[in-house]
Amino acid sequence: MPLNSIWEGSGNVQCLDVLRALARSPASLEAFFAEIELAGGAEPRLEVFAAGLREEFGDLEAIEARARRVVEKMALALQGSLLVRHAPSAVADAFCASRLHGDHGLAFGTLPADTEFGAIIDRHLPVA
Repeated sequence: MPLNSIWEGSGNVQCLDVLRALARSPASLEAFFAEIELAGGAEPRLEVFAAGLREEFGDLEAIEARARRVVEKMALALQGSLLVRHAPSAVADAFCASRLHGDHGLAFGTLPADTEFGAIIDRHLPVA
């Protein structure tokens, strides 16, 4: 059993470590955003989300208190960028709608009604 599952504080420590590493190496934050920007503006929801994330780093007051949310947003932005660049559009669209945009709930798997469920399911069916 990983330590994270039994000690809630470790997540906070990990997120604070991310912020410390970024403070020690500011170029790494720009490298992170450069990686996100490789999506090249192909997904407007990702662009808006990334811009909001960049604003988080523009306001360093009490960033430690926001560490979990900021690092979570970093993970979501990176996931979105990778999906936009490398996944089928139905998958990237569902992710962006359910994780980066306002059309989602707090429960895992809440997706907008116009999600291309068939295309996502077909992607995982065995090839005949």
